[in-house]
Amino acid sequence: MKQLMILLGLLMTFSGNAQSSDDDRKENAIPTVVDSLYREDQFYIGLSFNLINNEPADFTQNGFSGGLHLGFIRDMPLNKRRNKAIGVGLGFSTNTYNSNLFIGEDEDGNSIYSILDSDVDYKSNRLNTNLIEMPIQYRWRTSTATKYNFWRIYTGIKLGYIYYYKARFEQANNTVVQTSIPELNKFRYSATLTLGNGSFNAFVQYNLNTLFDKSAQINGESVNLQPIKFGIEFYLL
Repeated sequence: MKQLMILLGLLMTFSGNAQSSDDDRKENAIPTVVDSLYREDQFYIGLSFNLINNEPADFTQNGFSGGLHLGFIRDMPLNKRRNKAIGVGLGFSTNTYNSNLFIGEDEDGNSIYSILDSDVDYKSNRLNTNLIEMPIQYRWRTSTATKYNFWRIYTGIKLGYIYYYKARFEQANNTVVQTSIPELNKFRYSATLTLGNGSFNAFVQYNLNTLFDKSAQINGESVNLQPIKFGIEFYLL
């Protein structure tokens, strides 16, 4: 009996010490803080494949026409759950269009547009554009303050301005570079849609105005060119 009483006493002492140790750890643990005012997806970067619509007769794209865009969007939630928001941002975009559309100028400095025949041998013929862009989005998502892998649907418009451009035609012993294209529509207006889950998102961007105004013509036909961008987009923070 005496040995049993000693054993019970030791067990009670150990249990009390263990409970005290657990309580100390809980008191000393770093508390989990939930940010009830969180914002989502404020930095973005995207890669695209650039297609052309509304083109003149015999126009074709050749090679790879691609683009890169990145920037910052201020996320402004609209409801208490913060799964609906407006996003307004500022970004940068660079694009390349490889095609058989030659852009040059005559002796008087007037622009020349023509479609290169298939028998013309050349290394490359491309138009490059760099833009400052302002995306404006309505954002719906399934995120919470502690859920970082969620579905998103972002739709809106993107306003842009082409601040630098260059048309370059290159063949053996001949290179034509054009950095003055008055007919180019520098102000750009696009409709955008992004769908995705987690890190992977697909997007489409449809330009609402053409790359060139009505004065850019080939044999009386407007050059036009209306880009459509398809690609993947990644959001951070």
